[in-house]
Amino acid sequence: MNFNHYIRDVENFPSEGITFKDITPLLQHEKAFKASAMALLNLVPKTPIDKVIGMESRGFFYGPLLAMELNAGFVPVRKAGKLPFEKVSQTYDLEYGTDTLEIHKDSIIEGERILIHDDVLATGGTAEAVCALVEKLGGTIVQCNFLIELEFLKGKEKLKGHEVRSLIQY
Repeated sequence: MNFNHYIRDVENFPSEGITFKDITPLLQHEKAFKASAMALLNLVPKTPIDKVIGMESRGFFYGPLLAMELNAGFVPVRKAGKLPFEKVSQTYDLEYGTDTLEIHKDSIIEGERILIHDDVLATGGTAEAVCALVEKLGGTIVQCNFLIELEFLKGKEKLKGHEVRSLIQY
C-alpha cells in the first residue's frame, strides 16, 4: 500500500514557511490505518520490548497500538505541566522555538528495553529530548520509530548511536 497517498501537505502550518505533513487522512482510512500500524510494527527488531514511548500528541496514535502488539507497556511523554505525578523534564529546540517534555519518574525501570515512537522525524529535537529522558531513567533504547522522516532536515543526525527507522521518507 502506498501510504503517501494518505498524507496531506498543509502549507504555512504551524507557522509561515513550514509545510506540515498531516496524517489525519491516513488515520481516517480504516485499511490504510491498520496497514500502516502493521508496517510500523514490522520495522521493530525481533527483540523484546518492555515499553513503548509515544510523544505528545501524535505519537499517541500508534504508540499504544505498537505496545499492545509487542506485549509492552505504553509510556506517554507530554509537554510541561500535563503529567500529574513526579516527573523528569528535558528542554529542546524546535524548528520554530523551544519546548519542554516530561515523563513520569517511575515510568521506566533501569535496564528496560524501550521503543520510542512518533509520527514525524523532522529536525530531531523532540526525539533527541525523549532519548535523553529515557537515558536519565536508565532505559535502553532499542529503536526510534517514525511514521514519516523528513530526510532533508537531517534529524537522524541528532539520534546518532540509536537505531532509527521510518515508514515513509520525504
